[in-house]
Amino acid sequence: MDFSKSSDYRALATGNANAPRFADRTRFRGHRGGFIPMHRALARFVLEPLDLVLSILLVLLFSFVWLAFLPRVCRLWRYVFATGTNLLALNAGVGLREHHLTRYVQFVIPYPRMEDVGPDPRTWWLTAAAVLVLFSASLFLPKKLIPLAYLLRGVLFVQTSALLYFALAPGRFPHTPDRYMEGLVSYGIALISSVPIVFGLTYYIFNFGLIRKALLTALTMTHLSLFFPLQVLLQAIILQKTVLFMPVLYIVFGMPLDTMIIIAFYSWGMSWPAKKETGL
Repeated sequence: MDFSKSSDYRALATGNANAPRFADRTRFRGHRGGFIPMHRALARFVLEPLDLVLSILLVLLFSFVWLAFLPRVCRLWRYVFATGTNLLALNAGVGLREHHLTRYVQFVIPYPRMEDVGPDPRTWWLTAAAVLVLFSASLFLPKKLIPLAYLLRGVLFVQTSALLYFALAPGRFPHTPDRYMEGLVSYGIALISSVPIVFGLTYYIFNFGLIRKALLTALTMTHLSLFFPLQVLLQAIILQKTVLFMPVLYIVFGMPLDTMIIIAFYSWGMSWPAKKETGL
């Protein structure tokens, strides 16, 4: 992917008569004679005024479409939550919270409602034993899996802090499943709403073409819209047993997981060929 407007590279790649002399052109050839493109870390792209205007218009377009479809998305999530609680036999209902962004943008946020269940002694001790076993296992992982070992220990540290809290002050936990679920759904909507702005600042500025920019944004927002209610239902299955796992669900498997999905789509989009190579 070469976004550079270096005259040497452009002249050499197009066979221009003003290309550098033979001695200079060898700098751009590999040992087999192939052309060596500039590394993306060194490449640059000059943002033209038209590119900037199109990027802003694309951000506004996707933001408007998302706000227009948000009430329908919330109704879809409500159906998923209602169907999921019945099929999974969850001891939960579906709560509703009205939101009014403006006079013309109004929607109802659905979320699973369930009772606050604290950890019983058996659950606490089983969880503590599992944390101890997993931590011990992380000490015997091979060196090539050191990143996985540190990630596992980070998750175990969060769960250990929850164990200590419920051991010392079990009745002072300030969060209920209802409030947590409502906040999780609200944060999810805010995260999906921010996708056009994030891509506008980090992806639209590159020369990928209007179609590819729109496609990546649409795929990311659609994927999150379908993935998010399933993520919430999975957390509801765990939280109906006990709130002991709420910290690790929020810190590890909540918004950070959704953010990693956005980063994954962004990385995929950055691997696509540039506009000048495809014409799109």
